[in-house]
Amino acid sequence: MSIWTAFQDFIFWGIDVVYNVIGDWGMAIVLVTILFRLIIWPLMNSQVKSSYQMQKMQPLMQEVQTKYADDPQRMQQEMQKIYAEAHFNPISGCLPLLLQMPIFIALFQVLQQMGDRTSGTNYEFYHLIPDLTLSPASTFSQGILIFLPYIILLLIFAFTTFLPTLIMQRGTANEQQRKQTLIMTLIMSLFMLWIGWGSPAGVLLFWSTSSILGLIQTQTGTRRMKRLDAEKEAIIEDKPVEVDVVRREHKKRPTKKH
Repeated sequence: MSIWTAFQDFIFWGIDVVYNVIGDWGMAIVLVTILFRLIIWPLMNSQVKSSYQMQKMQPLMQEVQTKYADDPQRMQQEMQKIYAEAHFNPISGCLPLLLQMPIFIALFQVLQQMGDRTSGTNYEFYHLIPDLTLSPASTFSQGILIFLPYIILLLIFAFTTFLPTLIMQRGTANEQQRKQTLIMTLIMSLFMLWIGWGSPAGVLLFWSTSSILGLIQTQTGTRRMKRLDAEKEAIIEDKPVEVDVVRREHKKRPTKKH
C-alpha cells in the first residue's frame, strides 16, 4: 500500500468516525474540516501576523517602488529589507492553499470511491444537498430543483476562496496595484468555478468551510493586532515627556592661603 493510499484511508477514516457519531456525511465533513483548521491554527496565526505587518509597510514599499523605479536591482534589495523587518515571507501567502491541496485531492478521490468503501447510505447534507458524491456538472441535466443546491455551493466555493484577498486590498492605497489584484482575483475565481464544476459536492463543502474559517481567523487576528497597536499608541501619547536635565557641576572655590 502506497503512502498516498494510506493518506486517503486516513481521510475516509476520520470522516467515517464522525459520521458514525452524528449520522450525516455532510456534517462529518464540516466537523473534520474544523478539526483540521484547529490543528493548523497556530501556523495560520503566524501568517496573519506577517500579512498584517506587510499592510503596515505598504506606504514604505510604495515609496521604494517610486524611488527606485529605474533601478530594479536596488528596488529588490530594498524590498527584501522591508520583508526582513516585517518578518514576511512572500511564499507564506500560499501556505493555506498548499496545506489544503493534498486534502482537497484526497477527498476528491475518496468521494469518488464512496460506493466501494460503503454501502446502503445516503451521502447527503441534512437534505440540503442530496448526494455529496455528485458534482454540479453531473446534476446539470437532472432539473433545476436538483441542480440548484449544487450551483449555490459552487458559487460559495469560488466566492469564499478569494474573499480574503478582496478584503486585504481595501487597505491598499496603490490604485494600480488594487486593479491588478482585482483582475487576478476575477481570473482565479473563474478558474475555481471551472475546477468546482466537476468536483464532488463534498469537496466543495470542505473547501468552503475551510475558507470561511480562515477568513474568520484572519479578521479576528487583524482586529486584535489593530487594537494592540492602538493601545500602544495611546500609552505613548499619554506618557509625559521626560526632560533629561544635566546639572552643571560647580567647581569648588580655591581656598585662600593665609
